[in-house]
Amino acid sequence: MISYDPGFSWSVNRRDFLRAASVAALSSFDPLRAQDSKFVIAETTFGKIRGIDQNGIKTFKGIPYGASTADTHRFMPPVDPEKWGGVRDALEYGHSAPQRNPSAPPPAPGALTVSGASLPAEGEDCLVLNVWTPAVHDGRKRPVLFWCHGGGFASGSGSSPDNDGTNLARRGDVVVVTINHRLNVLGFANFSEFSTDFAASGDTGMMDIVHALQWVRANIAEFGGDSNTVMIFGQSGGGRKVETLLAMPSAKGLFHRAIIESGAAIQVTSREIAIRNAEQLLAKLGIAKTDVHAVQKLPLERIMAAYFAVVRDARGVDQSIGGFAPTVDGKILPQHPFHPTASPVSADVPVMIGCTRTEMTLFSLNDAAAFSLDDDGLRSRVKDLLGDQSPGMIDLYRKLNPGAKPSDLYFLIASDYRYGAPTMKVAERRAALGKGPVYLYYFTWETPVQGGRLKSPHTMEIPFAFDNVKISARLTGGGAEAMALADRVSDAWIAFARTGNPNTPKLPRWPAFTAKDRATMVIDNTSKVINDPLREQRLAMFRALNLS
Repeated sequence: MISYDPGFSWSVNRRDFLRAASVAALSSFDPLRAQDSKFVIAETTFGKIRGIDQNGIKTFKGIPYGASTADTHRFMPPVDPEKWGGVRDALEYGHSAPQRNPSAPPPAPGALTVSGASLPAEGEDCLVLNVWTPAVHDGRKRPVLFWCHGGGFASGSGSSPDNDGTNLARRGDVVVVTINHRLNVLGFANFSEFSTDFAASGDTGMMDIVHALQWVRANIAEFGGDSNTVMIFGQSGGGRKVETLLAMPSAKGLFHRAIIESGAAIQVTSREIAIRNAEQLLAKLGIAKTDVHAVQKLPLERIMAAYFAVVRDARGVDQSIGGFAPTVDGKILPQHPFHPTASPVSADVPVMIGCTRTEMTLFSLNDAAAFSLDDDGLRSRVKDLLGDQSPGMIDLYRKLNPGAKPSDLYFLIASDYRYGAPTMKVAERRAALGKGPVYLYYFTWETPVQGGRLKSPHTMEIPFAFDNVKISARLTGGGAEAMALADRVSDAWIAFARTGNPNTPKLPRWPAFTAKDRATMVIDNTSKVINDPLREQRLAMFRALNLS
């Protein structure tokens, strides 16, 4: 049976899925060894940095936007890094946030881990970002595309090879920024009940992202970017981060468009659940609530081990709403992003949101049985999701997908349950604010890899949005069909970043979403706009999920 765990399952399966492509990409893409590379200097508010100019794109990696989060900075809001003298090298990626279980065996050599292939070690000095730009200090004002990486709120890295911003920067004459920030227990353990010193600890991972956006506001002009044209975008957990930023008063005004790819965070974590998780963590560590400050002095490995023990005890809990994730505290995060209605914070910001047709095939890479179900297996798995409503749902999907195999029906039902229905409800609630426009997409292009069995899996949008189908050939196949689709998709993403409207001559006219028409761009080799393309499934899933 599938064990669905946002962040954890995602990272493990993605490792297997992209390993070959990522290792190959890294071996062929090495700016420091390229004969046509040269150094380039930029000046930030904290000091000068040295990057690489390769074929016209200037790349700066591992730029500090915050101080180390170790020791007395652990579980505290981010602060600026200390200024440095001279010129600091920004030639290699910085630390990814701590996320590995210290009791688990190390990843195989060359494997794409949750931190990415061949990247530096994880560490608490992880408040770093990367910039790709066509020019520095040239006085131009280019759109800025600010990427929030996936992996739930628990894992991942903005320094993964498939997030390389070179092609996107060159294609669109834009500036691309990817970031690392605190995750899991270090970013979202809520100790506020035990000491006012930790009043913000349940949301520090999101506060890191806001701090990075503040760095962009102060510094991006040096990199040829426009601080008044910033688009935040992210996939999976990154999409959830985008939705959370839309609900944070401290982020208001720091971005001007938002794209949510396959990550619907209608709710995050309630304060009650967050405090309970923190209590369980302290119990695992053997620390009294009255001595909570001791968590700042413990070895990192002990904290991570205790965190994974708490997660293990909560097996089956969706970690994005019941685990170490952003807390609705009434101040930093006044309400859930889209519950009971859409947050009114940043209501004027145009939003694009969508999902893929068979999200859940990615999560089944290590579950061979899921791809060869019989009717009994289909009924069993759907019952685990929907209980007594499962027979009617199976009948509906079978009617709407004549000839579909049991495994195909399962993946469609599970994908709509986990992603499709919540995504459509988010679009509906956002549009109900009546301010910034909303654009909805449904990604149905099927990858040819692995004999086509994955169809349109989770993470599918990433290589097309980044124009990285060759780097991510293990996911896309890297063929002419994928390249042609990337040409259309990445241009739409760039157009949205530039204007807040995704329309380009390469796609059909894309109307804004309304609750009446529910216009949806169905993305495939031949893309088309369909009003409410999943109407019957949507209505059935809304009832199943109590999404009124």
